[in-house]
Amino acid sequence: MTLALHSISYAGLWGQHFLALDQFIDKAADLGYEGVMLTAKRPHLSVLDFDTAKLAEIRRRLDRRKLRCVCLAGYTNFSAGLDHGDIPLVEMQIAHVTELARAAQNLDCPVVRIFTGYEHPKAQWNVLVNALRECARRAAPTVIGVQNHHDIAIDYETHFDLIGEVNEPNCLALFDAWAPAIQGVHLAAAAARIGPITAHTTVANYQPRPRWNYEPAAITYRPLPPRMQAVPIDEGFIDYKSFLASMRSAGFNGSIAYEMCSPLRGGGGLANLDAYALRFLNFMRSQEPA
Repeated sequence: MTLALHSISYAGLWGQHFLALDQFIDKAADLGYEGVMLTAKRPHLSVLDFDTAKLAEIRRRLDRRKLRCVCLAGYTNFSAGLDHGDIPLVEMQIAHVTELARAAQNLDCPVVRIFTGYEHPKAQWNVLVNALRECARRAAPTVIGVQNHHDIAIDYETHFDLIGEVNEPNCLALFDAWAPAIQGVHLAAAAARIGPITAHTTVANYQPRPRWNYEPAAITYRPLPPRMQAVPIDEGFIDYKSFLASMRSAGFNGSIAYEMCSPLRGGGGLANLDAYALRFLNFMRSQEPA
């Protein structure tokens, strides 16, 4: 399985150290990664900024550094336009995913990652299914990978149902452990169910930090949902050793990307980012059979 580093980790979006896309590619290679997952929006690989010639430059840089682009990370929300049906936001997003597939093909990248949508009072399931089906048909042969990130199909059974209902050979799951772990789901059961239809998984780990709201009238504190603090891969509450073993047993043989997509314990300095990224590689290599 190809071990990749997600460029969002060095995109500067949470106050962490920023690297431009070419600098990030060199960083991933220098750290010892085999592949990269590229953020398909500014400040990295936006389709507005990368025409065929610029994509060819990125491809050459990847080849020189002996890296493979395993996934383009798209950002979609197919329920976003339900309040204003006169604006063709679903069509716009399908067009965007089609452009991402074009970019992926130029990079010899097999997967475009997309999200589903956030919960909305209006009917949304059929909108989502039809949108994903059209995305898959227009993107073929590139895989359209549906990550369990947004509200719709966030539980693994519904995620499984969604992929089945879209029913396109190049529409697969990008199943991550983070959401089911927060939901209290047994990860081995989830992996056994959805691992066989998963093309890629993205990894990060967290420790829950309690939060409280002071209520002065009662002179007490009311508990709030905990905040998730990003920590090194082997210090969080998600048991990745068991999760990845269960995924492999279920038939998963796709790529694995590490991401740092929220403030890290220890800060966002370059040295701390690099230390986290290296720790992931060491953790993964320690899981390999001797």
